[in-house]
Amino acid sequence: MDIYASDEEKAEAIKQWWRDNGRSVVAGIILGLAAIFGFRYWMNYQQVQTQQAAVIYQQTSIQLSQAQAADAERTVETLMNEYSSSVYAVFAALEMAESKLAEGDADAAADYLSWVKDEAKLQSHRELARLRLARVLFSQDKFDEALSLIAETDSQAFSSLFAELEGDIKLAQGDAAAAQAAYQQALAQLVPGEPRQSLIEIKLDDVAKADES
Repeated sequence: MDIYASDEEKAEAIKQWWRDNGRSVVAGIILGLAAIFGFRYWMNYQQVQTQQAAVIYQQTSIQLSQAQAADAERTVETLMNEYSSSVYAVFAALEMAESKLAEGDADAAADYLSWVKDEAKLQSHRELARLRLARVLFSQDKFDEALSLIAETDSQAFSSLFAELEGDIKLAQGDAAAAQAAYQQALAQLVPGEPRQSLIEIKLDDVAKADES
């Protein structure tokens, strides 16, 4: 706008600018307000969902502690189906898997662990479920399936545990050399002084003695 223009000219220029750009400005304001209110609505919705999932998870814990297995299963199914993105669904499925193992139902435990492995948002939860599922498969003598799960992992936090389990499986298959290599890997990935160090060293000694004989 020309700084030497008269007040009337300035006013007319402003009016003309508003006629040319007014709709775009109003539309931008409306969109901005919609985004703000939409974000707030989404955040409130997420908060409500989380609170509801937490309440249902508490019900699951109570039902499991009171040996109400059938009720607990229905409650966990609700979490898995209606609140699948919630961490509470993961916690509940992991607890149900543990409960099913205690009952001797390894297949049901594997189903819950598989769900966590596939659906959990956090890698740590997925890898924990993968580790526990591999252990369940190992207990069922499903060695190849367990080894396949171990081969898929790229976890650093659980790497020593996976390597130790691989050693156990290889030993059960009669492959002492592979078991020894896996145990050595498990030991190398430990921080010195960890409680598991002594156990893995014992396993290594046992494998070495068995290989010598």
